[in-house]
Amino acid sequence: MKKTLSIEGMTCGHCVAHTTEVLGKVDGVSSVNVDFVAKTAIVESETEIADDVLKDAVTSAGYSVVSIS
Repeated sequence: MKKTLSIEGMTCGHCVAHTTEVLGKVDGVSSVNVDFVAKTAIVESETEIADDVLKDAVTSAGYSVVSIS
């Protein structure tokens, strides 16, 4: 499964690393690729992960999820 999250609030490379870290800790996530310029995170998993779980992880890091597709 692959999901793309549109994220607001990332202002630097540290934000990218922090977002990558928190999403990588979500159960079931196999890979995370955060793009600072595009303000997106692509999350891949073997099984379905609820959008709310991903949103909660990003929100806990201090950023906002605009959309998930």
